[in-house]
Amino acid sequence: MITAPTTFFNQNQSHTQWRNLIDKGSHSLSLGVTKKQLDILVSYIDQLVRWNKAYNLTAIRDPLDMVKLHVLDSLAIVAPLSRIDGHRFIDIGTGAGLPGMILAIVCPHLTIHLLDTNGKKTRFLTQFKHLHQLNNVEVFNQRCENYFPDKTYDIVLSRAFASIADMLKGCLHLASTEGVFVAMKGTYPQQELDAMPANYSLINCEILEVPGVKAERHLLTIKKLA
Repeated sequence: MITAPTTFFNQNQSHTQWRNLIDKGSHSLSLGVTKKQLDILVSYIDQLVRWNKAYNLTAIRDPLDMVKLHVLDSLAIVAPLSRIDGHRFIDIGTGAGLPGMILAIVCPHLTIHLLDTNGKKTRFLTQFKHLHQLNNVEVFNQRCENYFPDKTYDIVLSRAFASIADMLKGCLHLASTEGVFVAMKGTYPQQELDAMPANYSLINCEILEVPGVKAERHLLTIKKLA
């Protein structure tokens, strides 16, 4: 009689803590996250914690660290991405849906495709998509070099997926003629940029401030030269 209510209370307490942290962080990033979107973001952490116990979807175990290093880290790129023309995205090597699933939750007007070779991770993403009826998301379990969509993308996005040179080489066929490549990086990747093919140009770099995270974050936008 005592155990179940106690467990339920602790779960509610955890959810409230996650919710408050996401809400505070989104306000710090000047994002207008709705109540429904906040509910889904909390559900994302809840589902990730549950699945992670069995399938090891992320090395991060602490739910509060998941909020900061996964959810808020992904939310930090929403404003910069809004300044880039395009509404059709593909997140390469998305893993547990980072940043693509988070973007899909808070930007329902965008079309976001999530690509990863790990079947356990894509099953998690497919289940979460159906759980919350996120109709702007599609999930693909493939290697980027073997995936040939019917329509190319405005923005090819990656978060610690590969080196910039490898990303450009493997994903060239995914970008539209006017499309751009957007890479989320920690410290400024000068060596990776030096190794970038000569027919590509870094057109923008933004330093990101992630609430609750002291580590460096950079968002690089790269375009193929005509």
